[in-house]
Amino acid sequence: MTSNEKELGRLVGIYPIAPAYVQRAAFLAVLSFLFFLAMMFAFYALQSFLYFLLSTAFLIVYLITMFSFVMLRRRSVEVFENGIKFRKTSLLWSEISAVSSNGEVSVAGGRSIVIPGTIYDFDSLIQLLQGRV
Repeated sequence: MTSNEKELGRLVGIYPIAPAYVQRAAFLAVLSFLFFLAMMFAFYALQSFLYFLLSTAFLIVYLITMFSFVMLRRRSVEVFENGIKFRKTSLLWSEISAVSSNGEVSVAGGRSIVIPGTIYDFDSLIQLLQGRV
């Protein structure tokens, strides 16, 4: 645990990815897996190499969707008494210089992080961050 994580204080709130985006990813994963199974069955039944290529394409779509689904679940913003934590970045309120309405958080020292618009209740999170800065 770094010194910033120790100084963040008590957890005030967690802003995860909006359920609509999680639902879309899950629907796409299920649909691509079903198409993969259908094309494998068609390949087995009709012995055409085209169905094997289609099943491979749907398998690749499925694997990419599952990887992005896992990565999507990790994108949450945790708000603490003394700062925020997004992914592996912990920031104290004193380190944040500005917060724009599109989710860009400017940090002292010239770097910035971008909070994605897919966060649940994005507008209230931005208002909270702008109020604290």
